[in-house]
Amino acid sequence: MKFDRRTLLTGSLAAAGWAGLAIPARAQGLAPTQSMRGGANNYLPGAPVVERIGGGGFWMSGTVRRAGDGAPLAGQRIQIWAHTTEGHERDPHSHGATLTDENGVFRLEMPQIVPAFGQPHGHLAYDSGEFETVFLRPVMSSSKDTSLEARFVLQPA
Repeated sequence: MKFDRRTLLTGSLAAAGWAGLAIPARAQGLAPTQSMRGGANNYLPGAPVVERIGGGGFWMSGTVRRAGDGAPLAGQRIQIWAHTTEGHERDPHSHGATLTDENGVFRLEMPQIVPAFGQPHGHLAYDSGEFETVFLRPVMSSSKDTSLEARFVLQPA
């Protein structure tokens, strides 16, 4: 057999193709959410699960998924708090928690968020222990927005 550039390339590509069939490609998967700077500000552990915080009018919502395969996580407790028209984010009555549904979705009504330190923002935490604790501090694009969404991707503890 004659070895020239063409046969070397053809043989290398064929070998690479066969190796690719023997070892399946792996997806990187969904990376875990990192805690945001300032996310834990005024955090109060153990806020109760509530139907609504205060008088409502603003919706905080989002999803909770498992890192890697992205599976939705049902029954996960998400704590929410913010500076609102009814109180400061450090006030216990400004804190509440909700649970995710079977699709990993959560939604909690609360009073309108107003700017604190120049930014309208909310605080959310996953802190139940089965997964690593994550604190989020999403900022609203406008103080007139009536909803805010956050996405958690949790890494097992």
